[in-house]
Order: sequence, then C-alpha cells, then structure tokens
Amino acid sequence: MVRRSLEKPVYKEKLRVRSYGTASFDSQVFVELKKKYESVVYKRRMGLTNGQAMDWLCRGKRPGQLGQIGREIQYVLDFYEEVRPMMYLSYEREAYFGKEDPNFRVTFDEEIRWRTKQISLEKGVFGTPLLSSDQVLMEVKTPFAVPLWMSGWLSRHQVYRTSFSKYGLAYQQMTEARGWSGNPARGITKAS
Repeated sequence: MVRRSLEKPVYKEKLRVRSYGTASFDSQVFVELKKKYESVVYKRRMGLTNGQAMDWLCRGKRPGQLGQIGREIQYVLDFYEEVRPMMYLSYEREAYFGKEDPNFRVTFDEEIRWRTKQISLEKGVFGTPLLSSDQVLMEVKTPFAVPLWMSGWLSRHQVYRTSFSKYGLAYQQMTEARGWSGNPARGITKAS
C-alpha cells in the first residue's frame, strides 16, 4: 500500500489504527481507512478497543457486526490479503478551527517519530525523528477554497502547497537506514 501511495496514483488508500495517547488493551482506538481520489481525502473510521483492533488486523478475528465502515475495512483486508501493522507513527498536534467556518482547520505536528519494532500502541512514544528538531508540519484542511485571509498570509510568508506523507517519508527513511536501494515506489532491493 505504501509503495503504491508513493507512486502518486489518482486513487490510493491507507489503513491505520489511531490512538489518542498511549493505549492499553481496553483503550478505545480507531481503525481508519484513508482514501484519496484526485487530491480529495475521504476518511472512514470505526471505534474499537485496542485488543479488538489487533485481533482483527493481526489475527483475522472480526469484531462482531461490522456495519458499513467495517465492511469497507474488511474489503481492504481481503483485497490486500496480508495487510498487518508494520510501522508506528506518533506526533504532537495542535489543531485550530475557523471561527466563521468550523470546516476550515489548520494543524501543526511536532515531534513526529516512527519505528518498525515494538509497534504496539501500548509501548509508548519513542522512535526515530521524522523531521529535524526545528521543523514543524503545517496542514491546511478545508473541503472548500482556502479563505482569502489565509491565502494572503500564506503568500506573504512564502508558504506554498506541497504534497507530504508522514508514513511515506518514514518508509523512505526506513529503506535508506536498512541499506535498500531503488525507488521505493517501484520496489526495493537490498544494496550489496
């Protein structure tokens, strides 16, 4: 899924488990299906306990009645056959909402870290930094046009739109750290 995503196709999807804080076995987490079609992002998510989510994703034990969102997630699991958690990503987020338009949001992510060992949500926050310590990821999120006041501010500060994937960059860093060569979007080979 990540290699396909890095190819920047018209349609791509990701499956993830989200927790707000370190999870326990009984903590609520969200199994999320993130789809992107022609630059428009759609997110579908289902709340479960961490134990139920791991039983489903790692052992194929479905959590009772799935409902529409659960069936969509199950379709992805069946389609890709061997999908399983492979990487842990964490970050500290500050989120702001528009006063006039609550659908307009700006988020700032710091302390973005990733790891491929001990990926359980119960293990706490640690891992390899994704960005340098002086960098922050800002995302502007809106289903409509960016408000004029924000467009003006972005332009004055020379902030321009770019494509960025936390998971995609972490995957590329992982392949480089392991000495793998080639284009991650096209497949990788172990460097000799």
